[in-house]
Amino acid sequence: MRHEWLNDAVFYEVYPQSFQDSNADGIGDFAGIVSRLDHIAGLGCNAIWINPCFDSSFYDAGYDVRDYYKTAARYGGNEDLRHLFDEAHRRGIRVLLDLVPGHTAIDNPWFAESCKDERNAWTDRYIWRPIGQTPSLNSPYESVRGFIGGIAERPDAAAVNCFSTQVCLNYGFGTVTEDWQFAADSPEAEGGRLLLEDIMDFWLGLGCDGFRVDMAASLVKEDTPDHQWTSLLWRRIREHLDQTHPDAVLVSEWGNPKEALHAGFDMDFLLHFGPSHYLDLFRDNPWFSAVAAAAGTADVRAFVDTYRSMVDDTAGEGYICIPSGNHDMVRMRDTLTPDEMKLAFAFLMTMPGCPFVYYGDEIGMAYVHGLKSKEGGYERTGARTPMQWDDSTNAGFSAARRTDLYLPLDDGTGHAALADTGERIAAAGTSDGTRPNVAAQTGDPSSLLETVRSLIALRHAHPALQADGGIRFLYAEDHAYPLVYERTATADANAAGERIIVAINPSGTDATSPLEAAPGAVLHTVGRSPATWADGLLTVPAGSATVFIV
Repeated sequence: MRHEWLNDAVFYEVYPQSFQDSNADGIGDFAGIVSRLDHIAGLGCNAIWINPCFDSSFYDAGYDVRDYYKTAARYGGNEDLRHLFDEAHRRGIRVLLDLVPGHTAIDNPWFAESCKDERNAWTDRYIWRPIGQTPSLNSPYESVRGFIGGIAERPDAAAVNCFSTQVCLNYGFGTVTEDWQFAADSPEAEGGRLLLEDIMDFWLGLGCDGFRVDMAASLVKEDTPDHQWTSLLWRRIREHLDQTHPDAVLVSEWGNPKEALHAGFDMDFLLHFGPSHYLDLFRDNPWFSAVAAAAGTADVRAFVDTYRSMVDDTAGEGYICIPSGNHDMVRMRDTLTPDEMKLAFAFLMTMPGCPFVYYGDEIGMAYVHGLKSKEGGYERTGARTPMQWDDSTNAGFSAARRTDLYLPLDDGTGHAALADTGERIAAAGTSDGTRPNVAAQTGDPSSLLETVRSLIALRHAHPALQADGGIRFLYAEDHAYPLVYERTATADANAAGERIIVAINPSGTDATSPLEAAPGAVLHTVGRSPATWADGLLTVPAGSATVFIV
């Protein structure tokens, strides 16, 4: 692999406005993140992905950038972010920023220049069509999503991604059918790539370690079904980074590892949309739910078959990453109990690739229902509520009045705590009317937090469990339990030849699978008792996971 440190990387996603407030304005900030770096390091995570923190209009929570070279004032200045980089590095933590390349905010100064009738350096930096012309877009794949008019001196309408406040930067069209479209290899389209390279160089020079790239497959419009032109663009960016910042890491929001890794990305996510959407065993296909097991609705075989195919297609090119969740997903706790989440984390921390932990998932934070949309969050808003640190005011997130918080806290039932009642919510690690927090779970070996911490430590201690290690599924049957797989260390690992077997059974009854030879010594157990082997049969107790070393 290009970046050796990724083999042992465990990422932690920080939603900056909801993680920790340091100045009592109700919004998280860089200084707040710095104050909680020891929690991240103590959990065992050695890399962070921070959601967008650039100057923004915040119509879409920072995914509408106004200035790519300046941080948003509510988080702190550029020097504050550089200090965050330094403090993270001092603790052995790398930091990735969230890069939004496909569109800018509608009030970005670049777009204001592009709106002018007189030609200038920004005229063709966005996608425009004549105001009275209806476009004929032929491709069903990653095309322009709409146009807005009446906003410019020039007699044209601007293309948008997602919301109408997010205007498309111009990386060209793979298929040109109109005279207002630029080819993907035109000088105008190339200008977009050069701009991205300059932005990346700027932040990498300040200490950033790489980028998670938003909507990475969407840049070239009317592209081929396999994203030929967008892939070429990213390969050229990777070539540039190899010359200027060879250690920089690129993670894609693509959802198709075969395409993304061939395009030069180091990692791609299995996502809740796109070709991999049904591979989410925590939500859409909640295999870890005992209720789903009893109903016979969850299927691990579909996951295994598709995952195995993806591994074969991308061997040696990069990593397929599985997140516990992210800012766009309903939280894992909405479909799984805390005990089921322990099994989900046992899976997450023993699979190949780099695992990602969404802030708060390590304590089982709830998805908060019934919230009004905040900064374009809509149904995603409930997964973005403040981190719960302790049982003090505002769960330790902020010293602001409750009504001034960026979003309401969970009231302990998965609903918003809106009123300043003066009541305190008891601290605990369950969801029986109480609100989980870090302080309550710290030091409790039965807690979700300590279970996650122990599983991350297990991963760090055993090369066979890390990103490069091989995987072979030993038992993964249609609508059946358990799931059993073998991990093996690579030939160049410190423990080459190390073999580990993982057996997981989230169902409500004991489950068995054939296993020709004894799996070895028990290395780690989640649940009341470990799996046992006798006469070619492995028995995995209900609601348990066992890790064996052969």
